Amino acid sequence: MVLQAVGRVLRKSKTKPNGKKPPAEEKKQYLELEYTKIRVVDFDLKELVVLPREIDLNEWLASNTTTFFNLINLQYSTISEFCTGDTCQAMTACNTIYYWYDERGKKTKCTAPQYVDFVMSLCQKLVTDEEIFPTKYGKEFPNSFESLVKKICRYLFHVLAHLYWAHFKETVALDLQGHLNTLYAHFIVFVREFNLVDPKETCIMDDLSEVLCTPVPPPAPTPAPSAPASAPSPSSQNHVTER
Repeated sequence: MVLQAVGRVLRKSKTKPNGKKPPAEEKKQYLELEYTKIRVVDFDLKELVVLPREIDLNEWLASNTTTFFNLINLQYSTISEFCTGDTCQAMTACNTIYYWYDERGKKTKCTAPQYVDFVMSLCQKLVTDEEIFPTKYGKEFPNSFESLVKKICRYLFHVLAHLYWAHFKETVALDLQGHLNTLYAHFIVFVREFNLVDPKETCIMDDLSEVLCTPVPPPAPTPAPSAPASAPSPSSQNHVTER
């Protein structure tokens, strides 16, 4: 809180050379403690992403990537009615605008719902392609498999970042911030474990990642109530016998 107050004072005192004040930095609601502390699980997510000894790496990447695609698609669907061409005229996250590149490499600026639709359509096409994500025993993964997984994860990160930046208020209104926080932390821990997304790509959300990817400390044990002092037993009291 002190640092935030200092930051506000500094922003008010600084001006550009032309005498105009720089635009105020938008407050990031998703970083407030009352929201970041809400998770669906409270254990170390690192345990969920480590490659099991008996499982092939590509099988593990395929299984997790498909799961993240389905979960992020589902999470986005909860606020999709609020993400329109009018409310989200560009695919933004923090100060970044994402452009879509088609198969020919043509750069296109599109609305957020269009961008997300492109992402989900591409991911759906890839994860259901038996030549890329084989499900039959003995079927080999292609040489390009890892690069395609990285491509999927990069696009999925864009969707997660947009959810926090543009639609966190709606997520809170739906009481789904715990699910979003857990999904985001799980995803970031996973892509870091296998170097699937360039840190330069995810750095725009490093402040959130630092908070959410830190294991939640276990609650302090409740001290046991002290036993009430017991009254002395009759046998321990001094008796006077009348003769």
